[in-house]
Amino acid sequence: MPTKATQSPGTGKSLLIVESPSKVKTIAGYLGDAYEVESSMGHIRDLPQPSELPAELKKGPYGKFAVDVEHGFEPYYVVNPDKKKKVTELRRKLKDADALYLATDGDREGEAIAWHLLEVLKPKIPVYRLTFSEITREAIERAFGELRELDQDLVDAQETRRILDRLYGYEISPVLWRKIASGLSAGRVQSVATRLVVERERQRMAFVPADYWDLSGTFARTDGEDAGTAFSARLSSVDGKRVAGGRDFGDDGVLKGAADKLAHLDEQAARELAAGLEDAEFTVRSLETKPYTRRPAAPFTTSTLQQEAARKLRFTSRTTMQVAQKLYENGYITYMRTDSVALSDQAVSAARRQATELYGADFVPGAPRLYSSKSKNAQEAHEAVRPAGDSFRTPNQVRGELSADAYRLYELIWKRTVASQMADAKGSTATVRLGATSSAGRDAEFSASGTVITFRGFLAAYEEGRDEDPAADKDGGKEGKDGDKRLPRMAEGDRLDATDVEADGHRTSPPPRYTEASLVKVLDELGIGRPSTYAATISTIMDRGYVRVRGSALIPSWIAFSVVRLLEEHFSDYVDYDFTAAMEEGLDRIARGEEDSTDWLQDFYFGSQGHENGLKPIVDDLGEIDARAVNSIPVTEDITLRVGKFGPYLEVAGAVDPETGEITDPIRANVPEDLAPDELTPDKARELIETGKADGRELGRDPVTGRAIVAKDGRYGPYVTEVIPEPTAEELAAQPVEYYKNGKPKPPKKPVREKPRTGSLLSSMTLQDVTLEDALKILSLPRTLGTDAEGNEITVQNGRFGPYLKKGSDSRSLQSEEQLFTVTLDEALAIYAQPKQRGRGTAKPPLADLGTDQITERPMVIKDGRFGPYITDGETNVTVPRGETVEQITPARASQLLAEKRAQGPAPKKTARSSAKGPAAKGAAARSSTTKKSTAKKPAAAKPARAGSKG
Repeated sequence: MPTKATQSPGTGKSLLIVESPSKVKTIAGYLGDAYEVESSMGHIRDLPQPSELPAELKKGPYGKFAVDVEHGFEPYYVVNPDKKKKVTELRRKLKDADALYLATDGDREGEAIAWHLLEVLKPKIPVYRLTFSEITREAIERAFGELRELDQDLVDAQETRRILDRLYGYEISPVLWRKIASGLSAGRVQSVATRLVVERERQRMAFVPADYWDLSGTFARTDGEDAGTAFSARLSSVDGKRVAGGRDFGDDGVLKGAADKLAHLDEQAARELAAGLEDAEFTVRSLETKPYTRRPAAPFTTSTLQQEAARKLRFTSRTTMQVAQKLYENGYITYMRTDSVALSDQAVSAARRQATELYGADFVPGAPRLYSSKSKNAQEAHEAVRPAGDSFRTPNQVRGELSADAYRLYELIWKRTVASQMADAKGSTATVRLGATSSAGRDAEFSASGTVITFRGFLAAYEEGRDEDPAADKDGGKEGKDGDKRLPRMAEGDRLDATDVEADGHRTSPPPRYTEASLVKVLDELGIGRPSTYAATISTIMDRGYVRVRGSALIPSWIAFSVVRLLEEHFSDYVDYDFTAAMEEGLDRIARGEEDSTDWLQDFYFGSQGHENGLKPIVDDLGEIDARAVNSIPVTEDITLRVGKFGPYLEVAGAVDPETGEITDPIRANVPEDLAPDELTPDKARELIETGKADGRELGRDPVTGRAIVAKDGRYGPYVTEVIPEPTAEELAAQPVEYYKNGKPKPPKKPVREKPRTGSLLSSMTLQDVTLEDALKILSLPRTLGTDAEGNEITVQNGRFGPYLKKGSDSRSLQSEEQLFTVTLDEALAIYAQPKQRGRGTAKPPLADLGTDQITERPMVIKDGRFGPYITDGETNVTVPRGETVEQITPARASQLLAEKRAQGPAPKKTARSSAKGPAAKGAAARSSTTKKSTAKKPAAAKPARAGSKG
């Protein structure tokens, strides 16, 4: 590349192909009429599902994976059905072009798209490869001065990753289907991410809290400068021993340090010490002042951008990437998929110039700050994420052009970039120790610290957010809060007045659950996967039901426990953090041209020579997997949680009846869907089992129908129902006889079974205490009250969100469950006589009022819609996710979901699509043995062209 032209010149125009259609208009405007800019709409080819292979290939070497693992891991590619029209359009435009420019993104994915375009379009005109780190005039001009050949190493790395994920998923996922549940999936990164979340929940379940006490007090100088200026301090040592705090206890609740060097105070000791210090004389024992310096954070990588957007903007990873994608495509920021923290010379100059203009020359250091990435292969040498251009536009300059979410993310990127080239923050930190002797003769020493910022430096522009500190949380939130404050002037020996010396009790807290930000951080630190894929990974583990969100915390489901246990016991390497990181490094080596992709896949799948740990040998030699054991988790000695087809449940094994010797049926109880695993304590399990004992209890018989009424514990809560008896022989015999056309009678059909009346228990009822009278009242609903003047029937009903009146499509909420049985027709008519207060659509009040969205500043509520509850701010609507209840949706979670929905943009209009039996063209060859990959740079990479459709 460039290739030689073999046809006569066309229109004189060049065809430039990018990935995304949203880039087309901007780039075309910069290039002018000499270029026709088109989009490939992402990938045009991929591996098909094996079921979509042509019939002649389904029984061949491609039949299992659409990859021939026996012959160099050759993939069988097909043009995606929804891209055939696009390919035809590109071919037509290529006929009239004199040159082809492939301007897809510069990462592995973009390089692979460019290669697939070459393979499918087969251009006979000069072909050039170029990339844009940003969509600006300057960047595009520079790109045309840096034309290059296709990077075959990047193509090989992407193809290897695609094959690797196909082998991993298609070999391991079927095991999950057979042993746990259908519809589950395993993945190289998603399974490890799920394991991280499950392991954290296991730590919380095993956590043993520890109680500890200390003292706090308020102190002030009695005379001199700053006399009377109070400050707070905490007890730090007693009789020379450091007072134990939350950091000194392990997750087992036991002190980690030497007991003879720590003072572990209980409530009695702490209160006695506080009482003994009431009249004590406190003096300053030491005062130490140190200089304080804080450096700015490096510019954003993909990972740190997702983390910081989650902390500061409450964006999900998916929202961050969607908004960043639009900012990049519209020329506001540089490419957002990067592991690099480096800035170009132009960006450094722009940041320093802008910092000088906005904050002054004193806020900019004498020399530029240089940052280096920890990643060995910093996303193919991209720049950090920064504002686009050789000079940056301030957030105020672009506010009117951007949506609320886009503006907030741009502002975050701009602040971080400018701050990265600003001076250090300077100040001083003072630590004071003060002490006294109690009336009982015990020596007590308190300490306090404070930091004074004398020069804000980069803090004038930006301050990095922080994740929750587990140790601070264990200390009851007390430790570490004395920073960033000024202490009064003191000197050693100064006397201090003490007030409010009080004993404070604390209890250690379990490790905090992962949030999206902290999960992204740990995945990045472990070197697992690519930061650009983290958003998709987190979405996948939520969609599969492995993880749900409560507030901002990620909570694993019980089915995730089963999946992780099976993988740990039978595929341990494939959820091992180091092994997974080593796979990522292997892909990086392929991308750098240091390793052959076929050899690497051979080792992964079949195992290296003398090493039988390849994926295929492990799958072939799995042996018997005890599905019951995999899906069982002991809660107490006699209660076991089991993951069943219809959800998790508790079980107590059947016992031997001492009188009859028979084994009684096991006792089972459903586990509420909203109960987190660490909340299933032994006490809670026993409570649920007591409820389960009442499951199926017969309350009596309906005096009208004579049918048995039973109370049951269902998946969605307790309810009562009537038992419909099986049809009798006489009823079956009375069924009309139907005949075939030949006159022979058809087998008798069972009569259509009547649907039993069913009703959920009211909130004031329990499964153990509900009576037949209660049940008959519940089963009497809905209750018809009568009709209005126009003849419209009015009923009272109990719904998912409480009692209500219904007249046609007009519903009105009632205030209490008692009204279900007491409200009269006159009272109902009076309610309907009141005007609707909630506008058109429904008379029901919101299910929840979530306050004001900090992003859009619009009020957020949850409403009950036709297809279930949904969140709205008046402009954007989003359904409450499956697995989350209305009660679990916090304002922060609602804001995240709305932001994610806005980032998706309007839904595309549905158009009629022609059905296609298979994505491959008829007569497509399985593979070509002559055509080689375009522009292969090394002999090892020169493979046969990938088999597939003719385009």
